[in-house]
This record gives sequence, C-alpha cells and structure tokens, in this order.
Amino acid sequence: MGRSLTAVVSILGLAAVTACTGGGAAGEKSAGGGAGGGVYTTIDGNKPGLDVNGPFNPWNPKGNSFQGFNAMRIAWSKNHLTDPNQFYPGIAASWDIAPDNSSITLHLHPDNKWSDGQPVTAEDVKFSIALAYTQGSTAFALDPGAAGAASDVEVVDDKTVKITQDMKNPSVTFVRGVMDSFVVPEHAWEGVLPADFWDKLETARGEGAEAEAARGEITALSEKVLAFGPPKDVSAGPFVLERMNPGEALLVKNKNFYNAANVGPDQVKLLNYTGNEQIWNYLTAGKLDNAPFTAVPADVMKRIVATPGNQVVKGYSPVAVGLAFNQSKKPYDDVHVRRGLAHLIDRAEVVKIASPEGGTAAVTTSGIHAKAAREWLGGELDALEPYNVDPAKAEEEFKAAGLTKKDGKWALADGKPWKVTIHIPAPFSDWVSAAKAITSQLTTAGVDAEVVTTADYPLYLSELAEGKYDLGFWLMALGPAPYNIYQRLYGGSNGWNILGGKVEHSAPGKNGNWMGGAETVDVEGVGEVNPGELTAKLNSVSGDEQKAVIGQLAKAANQDLPVIQLWDYVNTQFVNTNRFTGFPADDSDLLRQPSGVWIQLGMLKKKQ
Repeated sequence: MGRSLTAVVSILGLAAVTACTGGGAAGEKSAGGGAGGGVYTTIDGNKPGLDVNGPFNPWNPKGNSFQGFNAMRIAWSKNHLTDPNQFYPGIAASWDIAPDNSSITLHLHPDNKWSDGQPVTAEDVKFSIALAYTQGSTAFALDPGAAGAASDVEVVDDKTVKITQDMKNPSVTFVRGVMDSFVVPEHAWEGVLPADFWDKLETARGEGAEAEAARGEITALSEKVLAFGPPKDVSAGPFVLERMNPGEALLVKNKNFYNAANVGPDQVKLLNYTGNEQIWNYLTAGKLDNAPFTAVPADVMKRIVATPGNQVVKGYSPVAVGLAFNQSKKPYDDVHVRRGLAHLIDRAEVVKIASPEGGTAAVTTSGIHAKAAREWLGGELDALEPYNVDPAKAEEEFKAAGLTKKDGKWALADGKPWKVTIHIPAPFSDWVSAAKAITSQLTTAGVDAEVVTTADYPLYLSELAEGKYDLGFWLMALGPAPYNIYQRLYGGSNGWNILGGKVEHSAPGKNGNWMGGAETVDVEGVGEVNPGELTAKLNSVSGDEQKAVIGQLAKAANQDLPVIQLWDYVNTQFVNTNRFTGFPADDSDLLRQPSGVWIQLGMLKKKQ
C-alpha cells in the first residue's frame, strides 16, 4: 500500500513537511552533551502526519506517542507465521503463560523508571488496562461473554501482574490481546478515571439494567481518555519527546529507560511526510537511517539504492491486499461474475506495475498470505482454483451469470450497460496504480471499468463501511492468529459478530455489514458451511482441529470469492549504514516492528 505496513490500520494525518538532515541542525545538543552526532532519523509508519497539538496519548490516532520510541506496549509481537504468542520484551521483561491460555503472569523489568524518575509498577499496568477497557480492547472487552476477555487483573506485587481469561468463552488470541496493550504512568493520568472504576467494571460484567448502565458509563469514558494528555511527555521507552514542529519531531534519550546503556542514538528525528513521493525523496537524499515498508516503483528503487549507504532489507509480513466486492450490489451478488473478473485480472502484471519490490502476486485466493498458507494448508493449497488469466473461462462465467456481450462489450443481464467502478484512497500510490492496471485489463477484455479515488484513508474506510462502493481494495490475511486472518473476510464487515459468546449474522447494510455475502456457502467436498461460525471457532480450537477449520475456510474463500486476493506483501524496508550499524537482517521477525524496538533492544550502534 502507500506507506508502512504498520500503518495499514492506522488513521492517516496529513501536514506540511520541512525537510531536515539526519545529522541534526547546527547547534543542537545530544543527550550526552556532544554537538550534533548520534541522531537517528526515520519516519513513523503509524503516524503519517505530525500534529504539533496532539496529546501525549498512545490511544489517540494523532497523538504524539510514537510506538517503540516513547510509547510502550507490554510486549512486542514477533508476528510468527502461525504462533501469535511469541514476543520481545516491552514493559514486561518476561511472562508465564498458562498451558491452557487461561492466564498470563507479567514480570516487569526490576529497575525500569519513567522519564520523570518514578518507577514503572504493576499498578501502572493495571491502570493502563483500565484505560484499555474504555477503548474496547480485544482482551479487555466489556461485552458480556466476549471471546478472549479478561476476567481478573491481579497485582501480585510491585513488579508482577496476573491477568486471567474468562474461560466461559476462551480465545487463543487472549495473550496477544493482553501483550498489545499500551502502558502509561498512573501518576500522570490518574485524574482521567473515576475512583470507583473497578467497582463499575465488576458491575458491568453482570446482567440486567444495572450492568448495562455500568457498561454505558465505562464506554462513555472513551472520548475523555482519547482526548487526554499529560502536560509533558512521561515515557518508559528509550526516548522522550523534547519538541516538534510541522516538519519533524525530536526525541532525546530517556536516561531512566531500563536498557538506556545499550540505546545507540542520543536523539531521534521523526520526519513528517504526506505520501510516498516524499519518502522517496528523503531516501534518495540519504536523510533516513530507516524507512519502514514503502511502496516503490522500479525506477525510483534504482535511485534509492544508488545513494551511498542505502540498503534494502526484506522479510515476511502477514498482510495481503484484495479487491473486495459489495455483494449487496448487482451483479456482484453472483459468484459467476466474481469468478469471471478473477479470470481477467493478471495479478502478476498488476503487482509488477504497482508494487514490484513490496509484493508478490497471490498464487490464488485463500484468505491467507501464501507463506503462512503453506504452513497451514500444506498440499491443500495446490488444490485450490488458481484463477489464472483465462478470457474463455471468464466468458463462461459471465454467461452463467446471464451477462450479455454486444459489440465487444459486456452488459448486465437486463441489457443495461455495466461499468466496474473501483474505489481507492488517493494517498496510496501502489493501490492507485494497481487499480488502474486492473481497469485497463478489464477494458481490454470488454468490461467497461473506471477508478475513483477518495481523498484520504479515513474517509475511504468510512464510506466503504457505509456500503457506498461496489468494489474497493481491502487489507486481508492479517496474521498470525487464524481468527484475525479470516475475520477480515467473515467477520463484522461481512455480517458476522460475536455477541454474548454467540455468533450472530446481520443483513447487508446492518451493523457494519458492507460485503453482503451469503450466510452459508456450499463448499465442494465439504458441504454447506457457515463461514462466520467457522471463523469464530478459530477463537477456541487449536492443533489439528484448527488446521481442519482453516482448510474449510480456505476452500470457502477460494470458491465463493468475497475478495480477489491480488498480492501478498513483502516487508521491503530501507536502511542507511552511514551513521548506524546493527540493523536486522533479511527475514528477521524484528522487521515487523518499528525501529524504535530495535533500538530499545540494544541492536543499533552509532558507526565509529
């Protein structure tokens, strides 16, 4: 897509940009007292657009908390191919996971402090979990019977916290939901929550009017939490924000960070950007020590790698992109139309044009990134329909749907003109290029097609959810947890939600259902299945049973085509070794985390 893979689900903010060098402005002092040096320069893939008025708040999309630098999670996920419960230390130094996933006990770094000198404690973690409840976090959901929700948060001692899962409706994603939580200092945030919060939460877990009222009160705190920010940055990460302007944020080393002695840079500059082109210019000028995933065309790549010190690093990323259908709109309610379009799209050519360095053409539509699909499905992957380019098959499918062809152009079954309209967020240059390539291919095959761009990603997502588009690009295969992978195809966006521990299906246009797929699918060799119920089952099963469910869902997605899987992302990043060394190598799982995590783990060192 248009920017960092870590930004694929973030809100885009756009602001003016002032270019700056990686070596620091004249007269700047480093945290160690020397002039200039030790400045690490990058961009924040989660925040494309700096807001000088943003709060120090990791939950606020425009806040000035930058993941891995001055915003800390309990731990940092490795995004393993198939195991969602592998992490690097964050606020927690280590953890014990119960064999049945019923609890996780966190052990904090014994000597970690906030940047204002106060210790990081178990009470800080518990307070931050309370804040997470107001935001509807997965492990800290308020809905009665929600899968994978915590039932208890216990402060064992000053550096130990035990979080227990509600085993009435357990989920294999519970641990991931806990570890992904942000932690902030209670002493800087304590006025945000009422003193009786935990009592309200206990009431909210019950049933009846009183419980409903308590849930409403906690949910009502959401906006207050999102808007809040301490008067100054109080960080438990390797850096603390010192100042910023519309062009850059400057962070300096937090001397109280538990691993401060091994933090290489004295300062970090996060440069603002408005789109890919600006990142390309930064890279070509050698200004960035690292750029997370950025879509780059072949000619620009040549200029970037020609810059002294620039290197390309590649690894796996559990994300794919698909062309999604709104099946509540004709003719996309007919699977033969969807299959016909799949046979007209040359995926290899599309990715060659749109993202030659950042993606590989999908081998088929399975719902899973091909690399993980091979692990989950084995030889079953080869048995799926590949949907190779085949105009003759496309014609068969279109005719099966009742479409007609006159004067070389396909029309709807009633003879009215048919135009395929693909909506794309304008800032995502690779998506725009891909959509244009697809419409060109369709037009050549006699299908009238056009691309319509939307000004920004938040608007795009809101209009997509409102059912305003016939077709649009949709991020999918968001691993490693299988439930999360298939929830993108058979979750709330396609009508299925888990309420009170039960799966309920909403009609198209209701409760966020914009995909509008059928509630059941007759899968060849399997029979009639309810893909939403199967997806929900992935929340609780494991081992061979989990593989069997994934196999059925892959067949359902392949046969029913709620989306056409276009390409699987390759995590292509850029590093510059002129100023720092110790960057992750190709295929390192650390490439799936922001470079602030690399720094806090002590990997990057200033070049001597």
